[in-house]
Amino acid sequence: MTTLQLNNINKFFGTGTSRVHVLNNINFSAQKGEVNLVIGPSGSGKSTFLTIAGGLQTPSTGSVELDGNKLSSLSKKQRDALRLNKIGFILQAYNLIPYLTVTEQFKLVKKIKKENNLDDQELENLMKQLGISELTNKYPNELSGGQSQRVAIARALYTKPDIILADEPTAALDSKRVIEVGKLFQALAKEQNIAVIVVTHDLRLIDYADNVYEIMDGQMRLNNDLKKKVG
Repeated sequence: MTTLQLNNINKFFGTGTSRVHVLNNINFSAQKGEVNLVIGPSGSGKSTFLTIAGGLQTPSTGSVELDGNKLSSLSKKQRDALRLNKIGFILQAYNLIPYLTVTEQFKLVKKIKKENNLDDQELENLMKQLGISELTNKYPNELSGGQSQRVAIARALYTKPDIILADEPTAALDSKRVIEVGKLFQALAKEQNIAVIVVTHDLRLIDYADNVYEIMDGQMRLNNDLKKKVG
């Protein structure tokens, strides 16, 4: 079942001679139960694609549909509610609240989204799986980059989203942790029928993807042959 659809997306930044065509006529769909990898170098338009897919940015032209709802037809309040209840974001900046411990990060999310989150046992199991159980009383400035990344992943999964949108989620992780995160994304897609979209330049994740897309100079194409080459 298609849960996310991008139709003829274009995105421009700047004006006149400074105008840059960041995304060029992008068409993309994500099915529940699948992991989609979008591979591309820095500056290729990956992050812009992801933030438009999640409704954090609006395209210059084209439309984004989430579960059949055109985001452009929704009010800001409706878009915010849709993101809160449907999408789990894992962003490069981690976005952890600096004055809250790891445990308090989840408590804050629960205050905002009061229902349909992981229960205490499920959260404990997830934190064990990600190797962050011992970090519950730590503040973000006491965490390494890899630890912060894993906490951000857990926080995104805490809300039991229908879609995971991840921006370079393994950039700060060693190969062992990359395997764990790749398997986790794969399990979430297959066992919980979640659509997972990961933008990255980390080819170590290809083994866990159902579909691999390449994005270069703002243009995207499906290229599942990459799985054979890397594998």
